[in-house]
Amino acid sequence: MEKGYLILQDGTVFEGERFGAAAESVGELVFTTGMCGYIETLTDPSYAGQIVLQTYPLIGNYGIIRADFEGACCVKGYVVREYCDAPSNFRCDCDLDTYLKEQGVPGLCGVDTRALTRIIREHGVMNAAISDKEPDEALLKKLGDYEVTGVVRAVTCVEKTVCPAEGEEKHRVALIDYGAKRNIIRELQKRGCTVTVCPASTPAEEILAMDIDGVMLSNGPGDPAENTFEIAQIQKLLGKKPMFGICLGHQLTALAAGGRTFKLKYGHRGVNQPVRDKLGTRTFITSQNHGYAVDGESLKNGTVRYVNANDLTCEGIDYPEERAFTVQFHPEACTGPKDTSFLFDRFISMMEGGAD
Repeated sequence: MEKGYLILQDGTVFEGERFGAAAESVGELVFTTGMCGYIETLTDPSYAGQIVLQTYPLIGNYGIIRADFEGACCVKGYVVREYCDAPSNFRCDCDLDTYLKEQGVPGLCGVDTRALTRIIREHGVMNAAISDKEPDEALLKKLGDYEVTGVVRAVTCVEKTVCPAEGEEKHRVALIDYGAKRNIIRELQKRGCTVTVCPASTPAEEILAMDIDGVMLSNGPGDPAENTFEIAQIQKLLGKKPMFGICLGHQLTALAAGGRTFKLKYGHRGVNQPVRDKLGTRTFITSQNHGYAVDGESLKNGTVRYVNANDLTCEGIDYPEERAFTVQFHPEACTGPKDTSFLFDRFISMMEGGAD
């Protein structure tokens, strides 16, 4: 394999070996701690604009399974300690290297990912580049200027799509796609929901004119505060239909309700984030992928229901007067954990007129 470099915004250089696409790429470097689920990571639109660093040392051992994709591959680059070029799985369609080449995504292996993770944890996320050459002034300037912007409009669907319910149709749901993971649709379908996936640019009036029982707000990438149109539409939707928001949908709803968001030092990305229910004694293990959080104390409407047990950041909000609730984590998580999948049942109950 050819030599390659990971160049950080502060000028630090890590040498490794290239795999995947033979391209130079700049993005925001973030790490994720999952021991499995790299297929779901690579196809999660919430990573748009970012170079993903896997902390788990061996990636690719069960290959690429296209049936497990969550969406389009939107990562800007992929950094691992070691990748497996001979995967073993009866469902495997191709290996990791082949898939990254197909997607035009550069990869780098043989890198000290533990040292890289420590840098990000200490200094926070920063821009980085995957390149064939060591840095020059032009590349360092490019790193300094790079920002993750406009990514929701880049990853949302182009037109409406109807996904039929499994078995008898019980409810109809409008899913606003800010970068939706497919498993959100699957979780609704298996509960008897026909899901109409709507572009993020869909006006609230058009959604309310549809024959629907509830509104689902999806996950997605980037800074929530830049999505001013989407926030304005949620303001119009609140209180009109039962609503459930996940990840970016959670953040946008808080902004629509008068709250604030802020950028975390290095985010929550992985499958082992502990979340405590303030209304009980349960702590759930959750899957998360976000770099921003809601300032719970800024809320003018709504009550913080869930908090992160590590740093006490807001993980979920109830809006009982609007028949809405949102969570920062992923109850639809595939490959798991499944601790909070009951939240989809809560949404179904709200659409059926049950107590929230």
